[in-house]
Amino acid sequence: MKLFAAISLAFAAEAVNAAALQPRHYTFPSTGGAAWSSVRQTVNYQSNAGLSDVSSDQIRCYTTSGTKAPQIQSVAAGGSVTFTASPNIFHPGPLQFYLAKVPSGQTAATWDGSGNVWFKIYAEKATVSGGQLSWGSLNKGSVSVTIPKNTPSGDYLLRIEHIALHQANNVNGAQFYISCAQITVTGGGNGSPSPLVAFPGAYKNSDPGIKVNIYSGATSYTPPGPAVWSG
Repeated sequence: MKLFAAISLAFAAEAVNAAALQPRHYTFPSTGGAAWSSVRQTVNYQSNAGLSDVSSDQIRCYTTSGTKAPQIQSVAAGGSVTFTASPNIFHPGPLQFYLAKVPSGQTAATWDGSGNVWFKIYAEKATVSGGQLSWGSLNKGSVSVTIPKNTPSGDYLLRIEHIALHQANNVNGAQFYISCAQITVTGGGNGSPSPLVAFPGAYKNSDPGIKVNIYSGATSYTPPGPAVWSG
């Protein structure tokens, strides 16, 4: 009986610990509508766990091959898209957004986003104080990005990326929380977005914006990836 009670208590403690850890991880399941309606359902939709391997194909949209969302959201060039975090962003680190234009003959609901097609439209700046780094996105329940006015009209994948850096002083310690929304940009301009990068390929696990100690000795911070295209 005592052994049974001890085992029961151990299982109960494990369940409590799992429940306590769950809110520390998060997803970005929607852009205003129902969850996973215009955002492709990510691998971590149940666990909420982050991705650490930047060489994985999942670094693109954190999906398995063939995953698509049922809807495409319309947004005007110069307008904004708001992602809901579920639950709130729990870890410190930068928020970044990328766009990739869907090639002719495909739609945002059919294309996989492969190749050197991604350009960055936003990178969150860090605050440096006392050798430590912090970011304003911490604890946010929703985050928004503006689609540059000169973005050409058409279908795109919009990639949100939050890089949790609380354990990033170790190789592969950074955690990536990613989603891709399917959008069509209307009223666009004649811009030529650049630089263009591929996922995987844009990042290395040794990049100084990925392997970094945010708690001691920091004097500046540059997030990984290309420069922002302002449009």
